[in-house]
Amino acid sequence: MNDAMSLGIHRLWKDALLRVMNPQPGLRLLDAAGGTGDISFRFMAYTRSVHEQKLRRRARSNQTPSWQDITASYSSEGAGPPQSRAVVCDINKEMLKVGKGRAEEAGITTGYEVIGGDEFGLSCSSAGVSWVVGDAEELPFDEDQFDVYTIAFGIRNVTHVEQALQEAFRVLKPGGRFLCLEFSQVSTPLLSKLYDAYSFQVIPVLGEVIAGDWKSYQYLVESIRRFPNQETFKGMIEEAGFSRVQYINLTGGICAIHSAFKL
Repeated sequence: MNDAMSLGIHRLWKDALLRVMNPQPGLRLLDAAGGTGDISFRFMAYTRSVHEQKLRRRARSNQTPSWQDITASYSSEGAGPPQSRAVVCDINKEMLKVGKGRAEEAGITTGYEVIGGDEFGLSCSSAGVSWVVGDAEELPFDEDQFDVYTIAFGIRNVTHVEQALQEAFRVLKPGGRFLCLEFSQVSTPLLSKLYDAYSFQVIPVLGEVIAGDWKSYQYLVESIRRFPNQETFKGMIEEAGFSRVQYINLTGGICAIHSAFKL
C-alpha cells in the first residue's frame, strides 16, 4: 500500500527518518506498528555504520599506532556495536512473522522468548532485533525503557491516537525521543489537487488491479484525509507531555516527520 500511495518514495522517506534520528550505537529503539521491520533494519544498519566510521577515524588519527592499538582496533571491529537494540512491536502477528523472516534472510541477529504461550515475545538477548505482539494503545513494556520510539505509517490506523501518544511517552526514558513518519496534508494548492486526483481516482483502481482489493486501498486514501494536519498533530503530541515538538514536511507535505522529546 505504501508503494501505491507514495509511488515507491516511502523508502526515501524512511531513510530521511533515520537521518533525522541520527542514532548512535548503544541506543534502544521501540519500533511501534513496525511489523515488517523496515525502520528497525535501517536503525541497526545506521548504528553499525556510525560505529565503523568511528573506527576508521580512530585508525587515521593513529599515524604510527602501537601493537596494542592495532589489536584493540581489530577486536572492536569484530565485535561491532552489540549494545544497539531494536524491538519491533505490532498487533499483527502475521506482519511480525514476515519481518522476522526478512531479518533471518538478511542475517540480522534476532531473538525472542516464549511469553504467555505466544511464539513472540521480548528478547532477552543484548543485541539485534526482537519481535513483540502488542497494541500501540497498551504497550506491553514498563515505563522508561527506550531511548527512541518510532512509528511509521501506523499512527493513523490507531483507534485512539491520544492513548498511543501517551503510551509512547510512558515507555520512553527521560530524554528519549519520539519520531513519527506519516502521510500528511499537502502544503501547496497545485500539488494538493494533483495528489487528490491520484489518490481518489488512481489508488483504488491500482488496489483492484494489483491486489484485487478496492476497499482496502480506498480506506487508505480516506484514512489519510481524516488524519489531523501537521499543526493539529503537533498539538496532540504536546498534550501527551512531549517537549520540543517539531515537524518536517517531505515531498511538499505528502508525508511529514514529527519529532519530540520526553523532558
